[in-house]
Amino acid sequence: MTKTLSILGSTGSIGRQTLDVVRHLPVRVAALTAGTNAQRMAEQVREFRPRLVSMATKEAAEALKALLPSPAPEILWGEAGLMAAASAEEADTVITAVVGMVGLRPTLAALERGKRIGLANKETMVCAGELVMRTAKARGAEIIPVDSEHSAIFQCLMGNRDRGEIQRVILTCSGGPFFGKNREELTHVTRDDALRHPNWKMGEKITVDCATLMNKGLEVIEAMRLYELPPEQVDVVIHRQSIVHSLVEYRDGAMLAQLGVPDMRIPIQLALTYPNRVENPAPGLDLLSCPPLSFAAPDSEAFPCFAIARAVAKQGGTACAVMNGANEVAVARFLGREIGFYDIPALVQKALDRVPFTPNPSLEQILEADRLARRAVIEL
Repeated sequence: MTKTLSILGSTGSIGRQTLDVVRHLPVRVAALTAGTNAQRMAEQVREFRPRLVSMATKEAAEALKALLPSPAPEILWGEAGLMAAASAEEADTVITAVVGMVGLRPTLAALERGKRIGLANKETMVCAGELVMRTAKARGAEIIPVDSEHSAIFQCLMGNRDRGEIQRVILTCSGGPFFGKNREELTHVTRDDALRHPNWKMGEKITVDCATLMNKGLEVIEAMRLYELPPEQVDVVIHRQSIVHSLVEYRDGAMLAQLGVPDMRIPIQLALTYPNRVENPAPGLDLLSCPPLSFAAPDSEAFPCFAIARAVAKQGGTACAVMNGANEVAVARFLGREIGFYDIPALVQKALDRVPFTPNPSLEQILEADRLARRAVIEL
């Protein structure tokens, strides 16, 4: 069980819910990092008293210093601050709740030191999952997924002794705010439409990824890396109620599922307490009052990002980093109201067509592919 914790991305949705879990556990906070929300970080510092904090920019770090009385914790900024928080000697667990490729180097740094990773940064596994898993194995470090779907698979596999017994894993997907709509209906949807997720409260980027179904495509690749499965053994079904968080089907026809209310504090806490289970601040699931459970196939025509991700999952190599980097920039432009909903998959596909492909890439080649993809979207 975790004793001392670093949280990368403490002011975001996952970070705040992690701290809510920490309030009920005998866990000390060693380090916190955030983007630019100095006011919220100051509140967290006063409550949890970390030794080290870091902000995304120098300006945000200076703003934080002005809000904190003396003696203040060590305050850093930028990638150096993320690396320091991930490598904090006293922390035995690191929750990686930052969004995007910025989480890759800190995750690798924590794994190099044998720390447990509570993984909420799916881009790390999408772009460099094989490298991350090799590092974890070499250093004897644990990776416990925090995403509700991958935590569900992790739990369904707890008693599994032979991965050869697995027929497939099945990721569930809420379908986002646009489930059931066709291409014509989606042509003119807006930023605000895309941010109305029916079940989960998340950051803006991941909420848009849920609307395009890119998030589920990213999770397919993440599952392949975490559980060492080929793409043919990772399926997706739409499950609007978000009660069944994912399933594992075994070769004898048995199927195990993990059920629970849609509350991220449940998988977050398991990442901290594993292999133990303790009382959680989240409400329990009442089977007698929960809605009927339904399942449907995803619509790849209406949501081409999902089809692109499935194709990239089979290709592997730097294609994963290109897709992810292009999507990050395209989503940012959509959130800025600069492009339309279907411009996102169009730009991602054009970046994949433009950036050279490398199989079995090194870390440097992955980072270069990410850079070229981002540049391609800006130029396009």
